[in-house]
Amino acid sequence: MQRLKGKRVLMFVDDVYEDLELWYPKLRLIEEGAEVVVAGPEKGRTYAGKNGYPCKADAAIADMEDISFDLLVISGGFAPDKLRRDPKVLELTRRMHEAGKVVAHICHAGWIPISAGIMRGFRCTSTPGIKDDLINAGAIWEDAEVVVDRNQVSSRKPDDLPAFCKAIIALAAG
Repeated sequence: MQRLKGKRVLMFVDDVYEDLELWYPKLRLIEEGAEVVVAGPEKGRTYAGKNGYPCKADAAIADMEDISFDLLVISGGFAPDKLRRDPKVLELTRRMHEAGKVVAHICHAGWIPISAGIMRGFRCTSTPGIKDDLINAGAIWEDAEVVVDRNQVSSRKPDDLPAFCKAIIALAAG
């Protein structure tokens, strides 16, 4: 049974993304019937993961529209620190959140929702390295493998990916 058939997922990529945190959710969501679009600064460019695994961008971030997607999944690594400087990344994140669409982030990916200004009052988790950043942005940080609060799903690290993906799929499937 494909619980996400007909759903469109947006993911971001840039150099030094966390390989497993992009590929595991991408493949898991495809397995559930979702169409996954990985957008990077340049369409067609291949980006290198933190551990060297390549990911070719299906599309350019600048060409993406929030109304075209049902959910946003943001992988960690150090790519989010670069991506959060892109106003279009922040606009897409903020608009999808404001529309009540699922916004999922793992590890260092919380930097993007922080910069998008959407964390105040939300329970979440992350790598301990950005715990203070999330708290300073008004989030309520917890040390848990997955935290679901309204339309947000968050996890700490690659080891949490099974729980992260289960929670994303359950929330997106309604």
